[in-house]
Amino acid sequence: MFERPEHGQAVILASLDFGKEDYSEGLSELELLAGSAGLVVVGVVEGKRKRPDPALFAGSGKADEIGDAARAADASLIIFNHELSPVQERNLERRLQCRVLDRTALILEIFALRARSNEGKLQVELAQLRHYSTRLVRGWTHLERQKGGIGMRGGPGESQLELDRRMILAKIKNIEGKLEKLAKSRALQRRSRKRGGVLSVSLVGYTNAGKSTLFNTLTHASAFAADQLFATLDTTTRKLWLPEAGQQIVLSDTVGFITRLPHSLISAFHATLEEAVQADLLLHVVDSASPNRERQIVEVEKVLKEIGTEQVPQFQIMNKVDLTDAEPQVARDEYGKIAAVWLSAKTGDGVELLRSVLAEFARDQQHETRVLAAQEAELSQSYVETNIDGLE
Repeated sequence: MFERPEHGQAVILASLDFGKEDYSEGLSELELLAGSAGLVVVGVVEGKRKRPDPALFAGSGKADEIGDAARAADASLIIFNHELSPVQERNLERRLQCRVLDRTALILEIFALRARSNEGKLQVELAQLRHYSTRLVRGWTHLERQKGGIGMRGGPGESQLELDRRMILAKIKNIEGKLEKLAKSRALQRRSRKRGGVLSVSLVGYTNAGKSTLFNTLTHASAFAADQLFATLDTTTRKLWLPEAGQQIVLSDTVGFITRLPHSLISAFHATLEEAVQADLLLHVVDSASPNRERQIVEVEKVLKEIGTEQVPQFQIMNKVDLTDAEPQVARDEYGKIAAVWLSAKTGDGVELLRSVLAEFARDQQHETRVLAAQEAELSQSYVETNIDGLE
């Protein structure tokens, strides 16, 4: 057994092709993720398999090749472009004598770097605890020692591993309680906005599609925006006045999605994504210049369906037209309803078209609200008259 070293900046990436069509895109994203975490990729080892090896994921021969690459490049960290089981991760670390992370753990590291708000930090910690609670059987030698004796918590003979697992479970429960209180507070704020007739609009989309840049352009805010994956983690909310509609809306910028976003992360960040679920309108921001934009749209739609936003109206925002030959425009379907807006959040071209679209949506919502109110009043009056007739 070895003591797990602190990793440096040099990292080897390991990626296996199982015949899936998104393989190349997934590997490119892993390199970007490593860069976002402040790591320097000094080598990439690829291979092909029909299925993962139960013990070492990559098989013994490929595992040794990965280890040789790490030693040759003096890298103390290896990141797999896949989700590893706790047993696979432990076996790889023992064989390679090097720290091993999977894709999920790398994303969690980035989330930990990006979280700024108290709620964001709690969500990251919760996700990390849930992920690592199943990985206490790895390379920490102190976990094998027994702890017992008078006054020792857990009683005679209870291993450090069992104590650590119990402490983690207690901490998870504590964080879940704190997040639940924050969620209730946010729900009260949303109900207050609803009573005031304020529409809620959420920006969603693939990470690095330009959501934060568009948010800043629309609201003149200063939310952090950068050309990197998961530049924004915490949900940011600002008011936006629409003079054409004569009212203001609340605009929220949410965390970006990514290929194969682990279900555990979606679960942990439910409170953040709740803004999208409770919104009156979703603006799905798409990087129109990306060669993988269609696949990215599918990935976002998949997550949106998973969190339950099927009934929320949605417009596609085809961003970054400054990098393509497209012109700023509003696209409508065969019924004349808004389908997409083509614009550039960076240059501002087409942003006024989006403002007009938002104003149009707000006016339509106002009209629907008045119609529903009138129908409810008519039904109420009819009910009263019917009961009076019955008494006469």
